[in-house]
Formats: sequence, C-alpha cells, structure tokens
Amino acid sequence: MREIATGLQFPEGPIAVPDGSVVLVEIRRRTLSRVQPDGTVEVIAELGGGPNGAAIGPDGRCYVCNNGGFEWEEIRGRKFPSGPAVDYTSGSIQAVDLETGEFETLYTECEGHPLKGPNDLVFDSAGGFWFTDHGKVRERDKDRTGIFYARPDGSHIVEAAFPVESPNGIGLSPEGDRVYAAETPTGRVFYWDIAEPGVIATNELSPNGGHFLAGVGGLQMFDSLAIDGDGNVCVATLINGGVTSISPNGEILEHFPTGDSMTTNVCFGGGDLRTAYITLSGRGALVAVDWPRAGLKLEF
Repeated sequence: MREIATGLQFPEGPIAVPDGSVVLVEIRRRTLSRVQPDGTVEVIAELGGGPNGAAIGPDGRCYVCNNGGFEWEEIRGRKFPSGPAVDYTSGSIQAVDLETGEFETLYTECEGHPLKGPNDLVFDSAGGFWFTDHGKVRERDKDRTGIFYARPDGSHIVEAAFPVESPNGIGLSPEGDRVYAAETPTGRVFYWDIAEPGVIATNELSPNGGHFLAGVGGLQMFDSLAIDGDGNVCVATLINGGVTSISPNGEILEHFPTGDSMTTNVCFGGGDLRTAYITLSGRGALVAVDWPRAGLKLEF
C-alpha cells in the first residue's frame, strides 16, 4: 500500500477524479474534501451533519449522502461513531459544486418518511442514482430502512426495496441490470434485478425482493463497495480489515488485508483504472494499491 494522506477525520466516499486528486468525505469533520497527489488536503465544502458517500453526477456536481451526523467516542485513542449527533434531525441528499463549494439539499424524505441515514450512492446510465439508507442505531432500537432511487434534479425519489438490514455500500453491474448492496451487521451482499431505472424485478421469495449473493463467516462486517471491470463486488470489510472480492456468482475470490479494522470504502482510478484507493477510517488515512483487475468505469 502507498500512503497518500493521513490525519483525515474518518474518511469515506472516495472518488478518483481526472486531475489525479481524490475527492472524499470526512465524516467527523463534516466536510467534502479533496486530497491532492502530494497528500495535501483541501476542504471543498462544509456540509454539516455527516457526509458519508459521494458520486459525480451527470451535471458534474458531487452528490453526497449525508447521514445527519454522529456522536463520537474514543476507543484506544481513535474516534469512532457511536450514535446520532445531538443536533441530528434527519438524513439528506446534497449536491455540491466542486469549483465553488456551493451546495443544495435535494431530498430529506421519501413518500412522507424522513431519510434516516443515507450512506452511499451510484449513478446509472439514465442519469438517476440508487442509494442506501443505513439508518441510525440508538441504545435500545434502530431504524428499518431500504434502498432508494432518485433523480439528480430533486424531482423524483422512490423507495425501491424495503426492508434491508442496515444497507451500506451500493453498486451496479457492468451491464446495469443488477444493483448490489452490502448489509453491514450481517456481513452479506444482496442484489436486485433491475427491470427499468428505479424499478426492481421482485424476487417473490424474498422479503425485500432481492437475491442473496454471498456472506462471510466469523466476526466480520461489510461497509461500502465498488465493482471491478469483471463485475466482481469489492467490498470494504470491517474488523477483519481489508477489501473482500466476490464474483457475480457469489464466490469469495480474495481478501486484501489493510491492517485497519475500519476499512470503509474503495474506488478505482488511474489511467487504466487499476489503482484502488482505499479509505482507512480507523487511522484516518487514504492509501492506494495496484489492483489485480481494472475497476469498472463509472457513468459520470
């Protein structure tokens, strides 16, 4: 691994952009930030709440899942999210101009239900985006949430799958006919067949219409994910810190260890998309590694 930047405040949502920098969120800092190739960190926008996942949309703006904010507790000298922030009201979807830092809030609810803790998103070829709502966990209860689809102009949002157990990372197959999502506490990945943009072809045997892809045993959990050019799901793995690759037919291909139990996300960049940028949130670092396969080129 090549260390690019340290001192980040719980980094997540990396995006490798054409100028060689990596745009990411710092959840505890409440910002959308840019990491230059030399490790310099610049704040693009102070978004408040808890910016969590990010993706570039068809208009060139950066769309951010904002979970509404966490409280933070120190464990073994490191800060970890522990529950909703004292100023938490709801989650939201925000759109940020990368040049000016100006942003707007597009969605805070769906069909009268507040967004609880939007986590990650991915754009499809039609220009809409799928996103997960991880929800919030409190001392004695937690939210029931699902997977949503929305338009980037703020005109349309729909809940496509419900309920999903604390959904986190999300991605699309190379053909755009499957949407994948990782469940954090179960350490499992599911997929939904897509009938048309924002509409799933329901699996009648499943409570949420999805299909089981794969899971891992032992004390492991899943966070965010990326898809490689072969259609494999590369999912950041918690506790057993690293990135786990899963084939489209559910075979566990490999586990790349990072040494950080809070390995939270991965994206692909570089001219050949063979550089994996990985956020190590436990120690607040962004690292890069040469990946054995090229990543899947994102729509925007």
